[in-house]
Amino acid sequence: MKSRIAFKKMHGSGNDFILIDNRRHVIGLSDAPGLATKFCKRHFGIGADGLILIDNSDEADFKWHFFNADGSHADMCGNGGRCAARFAVLENICGPDLRFETGAGIIKAEVKGPMVKLQLTTPKDLRLDLEITLHETKETVHFIDTGVPHTVLLLNDLETTPVFELGRLIRYHQAFSPEGTNVDFVQVTGPSNILIRTYERGVEDETHACGTGAVASALISSLKGLVEPPVEVTTWGGEKLTIYFEKDEAPHFKEVYLEGKAILVYSGVTEEI
Repeated sequence: MKSRIAFKKMHGSGNDFILIDNRRHVIGLSDAPGLATKFCKRHFGIGADGLILIDNSDEADFKWHFFNADGSHADMCGNGGRCAARFAVLENICGPDLRFETGAGIIKAEVKGPMVKLQLTTPKDLRLDLEITLHETKETVHFIDTGVPHTVLLLNDLETTPVFELGRLIRYHQAFSPEGTNVDFVQVTGPSNILIRTYERGVEDETHACGTGAVASALISSLKGLVEPPVEVTTWGGEKLTIYFEKDEAPHFKEVYLEGKAILVYSGVTEEI
């Protein structure tokens, strides 16, 4: 007999997710990767960039398990984290000031209606001014892990940038093996403003927005002396995110927060396939 599974469809800046209260283990974790690919497949399933399962935690208000649309697991996702926080409040799992457990560590969030301010883990593995070869041409890129790995390119014009083609090349480049990397293309538009486009691993395409990518792009732009916090990030989907951070002893950061809306699209019930 097939199980009827309640879910909510939510998005953060156009980065969309299927969220399920899995505290009673309606979905086994061994089955989750396969279900993620089926549920997230557009036109054939619910359609989303990822599947988020909310579970019990001994250390925080709840624990999440995050799966990309291809079934792969990710430790952290900024836009997904904001949706998970608001989902937990909507489902009365916890109050608006909350903490949840991720593969990247314990995350704090504050929910005020649709607006969510999410603290990220301390960035790590910073590598500036890496020179990599793509089709016999050299590109200068910057790398930082903001919960998941991101490679940032600072450019003058994003309109004509071949994000899919370049993103795919860099995502699988040997310099970032074996895990691979997300790829952010960044244009500075003001003293505290940037525009970004992101190729996301796991989705294997450009997405409307990426929260951890927005944070990575803001931090790298700051390190290069191009912007000062708080940084307003305009995503390719048109939404605006605000990145707060404090500069610690160079080149380190602390108190890194991502703020933006987490929108409930609809609630529904599906059957396990």
